[in-house]
This record gives sequence, C-alpha cells and structure tokens, in this order.
Amino acid sequence: MKGVELSEKYFEKFGMPMLEKDFAFLLPTLSAGLVGQGSECLFYDDDVSKDHDFEPGFCIFLSDVDYEKYGFDLTRAYNKLPDEFSGFSRLKFSPAGGSRHGVFSCKDFYESIIGRSSAPKITFDWLKIPPYALRTAVSGKMFINNCAEFSRIREALQKGFPEDVRLKKIAAHALSMSQSGQYNYPRLIARKETGAAQLAIFEFVKSAISCVYLLNNVYEPFYKWAYRGMRELAILSDVETALSFLTECGNSTSEAKLKNEIIADVSGKIIAEFRAQKISDEDGQNLDKHALSINDKIKDVSLRNSSIFLGL
Repeated sequence: MKGVELSEKYFEKFGMPMLEKDFAFLLPTLSAGLVGQGSECLFYDDDVSKDHDFEPGFCIFLSDVDYEKYGFDLTRAYNKLPDEFSGFSRLKFSPAGGSRHGVFSCKDFYESIIGRSSAPKITFDWLKIPPYALRTAVSGKMFINNCAEFSRIREALQKGFPEDVRLKKIAAHALSMSQSGQYNYPRLIARKETGAAQLAIFEFVKSAISCVYLLNNVYEPFYKWAYRGMRELAILSDVETALSFLTECGNSTSEAKLKNEIIADVSGKIIAEFRAQKISDEDGQNLDKHALSINDKIKDVSLRNSSIFLGL
C-alpha cells in the first residue's frame, strides 16, 4: 500500500469522524492531507520506504489565528487516534526531526519547509530557497482544502519559479555544465587526474539534471529522487539514462572517449530545447555562450546584471 493511500484511509476512518464529532466548527476553515517530507509525498515510496518514517498519519493545517485558539486541543485529539492501522504503527515523536504528521499552523509549516511563512514576492528571495524545499512544500495530496491561508501559499508556490528566476537558474546551470563537462573533464583526463575528472562529471550531471527540471518548470526534488523524477518529465526525460551512465562508469581511455561523446550529446539536446523555448539566440554547441544569451533575456535589470552563478 502506498503511503498516500494509507494516510487517506486512516484519515477517512479516524480523522474525519474525530473532526466531525469534536471540531465541526473548524471544518470550513481547515485543510488536511499528506504533505511535506518523505517519499510517500512524492508518490515514490516502495517496500524499501517502509523501514523508516512510514506510518498511518496525516497533517491538519490551521490558520495562525485558529492554531492559537484550538491547536493544543486538536493536537491532543489527534494524538489519541489509534496507534495501529492496516498492519502499520504510528511513530513516536522524534526530538531531533520532529513529527511529519499532526496539527500545524500555516506559518510554522511553511517556515519549517522553505524557511519563510509565505511565498516570496521579491525576485531575489526565490533564489534563497532550494528547489527541493519548494518541491517538498507543494508535494502530496490534500484531503480537505478549506484553509484559505494554507491554500493561497501552496497555490502560489505551485506556479513554479517566476520566469526571470527560471532563466537565471538555467543560465547558471548551463554555464556550470560548460565549465565542468565541456571544458574541465577532457582537460583533467588529458592530465590523467581521473579522480578530479569524475568530480567534474558529477558537477556536469548535477547541473544537467537541474537544467532539465527547469526546462520543464518543475521543482527538482531532493537529490536521491532526481533520477526517479526525471523519468516522469515531459521534456528531455530520455537523457536520464545517459546521465546515469556518466556517473556509473569509469575513466579509462575508452570510457573517457565515450563520456565526451555523451557530454556532447546531452549538451546538444539541452541546447535544442533552449532554442525550442526561445530562451537563447546563440548558435553552436558552446553552453557558455548560450548561458550568456539566456541571461540577457532576463527583464529584471538587477537580476540580469548580477553574477550568473547566483542562480546555482
């Protein structure tokens, strides 16, 4: 059973009856669902996921005003719900990591995930939030969605990066790909610095993955799910196999030759998408030139004139 299915069934059997019986007056203004951290919120959970942080539980979100008034009582009621359901046990509270399920105020929830209590309004503030944190904030499934404060923030984040921010990030990762893959990797191989060459490969792959997510306008998840998520993307999902190969194989003479060919192929596919989206006017296969062209498309003068690497 998937985590979201377990959560929803637990909510329907125990959570909703508890709310209807003791907190019916809050139902018009609260939200509930499975949202936040964990593979189950990305719908990526499997049998391996069940060895930790997997439990029957759900989240309840209250406005800050309602949480101040009713948060304590609602938390007590939540904690009294059955500990066992469908063969799974609820977890004990972790002093280090806290609880992923339970009752939250909107402010506390979003601050714990993205470091702020609302969606950014200033362009530069978007650059301060890691993409995986934004992905976490918009993940999961809502069972009830009546808390206007929670929904307003979630919907604002679900729109993705503002276009200027997206362009800055694409430019930054394109330049990183150029430096690490097109320039540094072959030079390090020529110097027989195979360990450093592999580090260059890792940098190229990481930025290529980020570029692909940005070209799809989808927040990149935490690194361990980056490849998994790529397979579901509408654009450039086919480069996932090539990028995986780059990180898995060695740097012998024959392998390095193949890696250089793969770097060129992946770069070419990403450049083709730059042109398809009309975000680069540059010709050729040099990613550094495309990075500059993409950066020139940014309308916000301050952001355009800032270091390209601000987008990393």
